Amino acid sequence: MRVLIDACVLFPTVLRELVIGVAETGAFEPMWSTRILEEWWQVAARYGVGDLHVAEAEIARLAARFPEALAEVTPDTLARVQLPDRGDDHVLAAAVDGGAGELLTLNVRDFPTNVLAGFGVNRRHPDEFLVEAFHADPGGVGALVGQVLARAGAHGVDVSSPRKVLKRARVPRFARAVAG
Repeated sequence: MRVLIDACVLFPTVLRELVIGVAETGAFEPMWSTRILEEWWQVAARYGVGDLHVAEAEIARLAARFPEALAEVTPDTLARVQLPDRGDDHVLAAAVDGGAGELLTLNVRDFPTNVLAGFGVNRRHPDEFLVEAFHADPGGVGALVGQVLARAGAHGVDVSSPRKVLKRARVPRFARAVAG
């Protein structure tokens, strides 16, 4: 299954690492566009999160790890897409042109299901997506959570309450599922 990942899922780091970690198990094929990657980098710049070279290095790492993930948007598809927030048209167009069956986004209101259905794309929130991945592979996803939290802790994030860290990453149902 091909899944287009919106920029809001690629930033913040904990959420990105969880979703990409699930992709690395082969559970799905991640996708993004050049513009989505640029939006991620711009958000990192706006919030001054770490060194921007880190974001650039992470983008390069993802490109190397998933060389087939880059979806090129055609002008014809972009012209056919009309979302409530026209600034998001490129995201759906990338999903369509990349052959994604799902679009993973935190901004569910900006992607009405009836519009996406007309293009054969299903919208998913990362919370629902990660809960499903956890139920499919509790041991593997549980270990992934431990690895992501360890990396976050090494970068100064207080991980004494894993549930709070996951809730801050906007995946509260996933936090409950993992906590048992």
